Amino acid sequence: MQYRALGNTKIQASVIGFGTWAIGGWLWGGTDEKKSVDALRSAIDRGINLIDTAPMYGYGLSEEIVGKAIRGHRDNVVLATKCGVRWTKGELEPGKGEFYLYGSTSGFGTETDHDWKVYICLHPDSIRKEVEWSLQRLGTDYIDLYQTHTQESTIPIEETMGTLLDLKREGKIRAIGVSNATPEQLRRYMAVGRVDVSQERFSFIDRGIEENGILDLCRQKNASLLPYSPLAMGLLTGKMAPDRHFPDTDIRSTMERFKPDNITRVNAMLQKLEPIAQRRQLTIGQLIIAWTITFYNKTHILCGARTPEQVLENAVSGDVFLNREEMEFLAGLREEKFV
Repeated sequence: MQYRALGNTKIQASVIGFGTWAIGGWLWGGTDEKKSVDALRSAIDRGINLIDTAPMYGYGLSEEIVGKAIRGHRDNVVLATKCGVRWTKGELEPGKGEFYLYGSTSGFGTETDHDWKVYICLHPDSIRKEVEWSLQRLGTDYIDLYQTHTQESTIPIEETMGTLLDLKREGKIRAIGVSNATPEQLRRYMAVGRVDVSQERFSFIDRGIEENGILDLCRQKNASLLPYSPLAMGLLTGKMAPDRHFPDTDIRSTMERFKPDNITRVNAMLQKLEPIAQRRQLTIGQLIIAWTITFYNKTHILCGARTPEQVLENAVSGDVFLNREEMEFLAGLREEKFV
């Protein structure tokens, strides 16, 4: 396993990170706590020390599971979580935050049938509440990387960033990250203080940060990139059958890219990678992970897993870096646009 510093900090994090959205169960068809804890501990044993979670992953459940898994291992873990997405049965304080969606423990809710109202809120008071709730669920007294989960319009970014810098000075967090931001929002954060990590959707077929300038900003400021969904929720493993059925509680059931025709098209492209994968003794998914790590030298890639077997498969790519010829071949395949 290779390790890189998070942004301009001295925090050494594994290039493979454990993304815990799925183990929270929400929008992933439920979860199995024991298997999730076993998977997390297998990751730590394999040298994956970066664990990324968020309160919204299962309405606190993901953080609770992570907390149980790292008990006795805290010093060996780089713990990342987030703030800014809150759920309540009532309303948030007037003038703070903006309504996001109706939610239930099984998936999305409706106005007449829901368990929670979910809000985006980055007000300083709210952030301070959230960090304390996360510390409690995680069973720790500090968070290595604290990130704004998504952005909102009711609170100036400068106030949000000021609060994060205060938390850092107080020792409750060690590094600051920004997720799901526009380039202009990221610039405003960076103008107030140091942003060490940008967490955005990025994969072999998701090129938004290359086109909108966020990747350039990371390079200019030496910030790390923490891509989520690097395997496009399983689409880039090459193992997904076109007739795969997703239950209504699985978010993929609503997404165009998981329709049979698109899965067939993506699988055909991935088949062209077989010669490199065989030469490297990698699966297609492992090769795609290796490409993502090689693409930018400040990348820490988030790979979700539910079982120890999936963890071990992801970890293989942690010390694989592709050569120039291989990267150029893959770049040619990326010229085709995919959903």
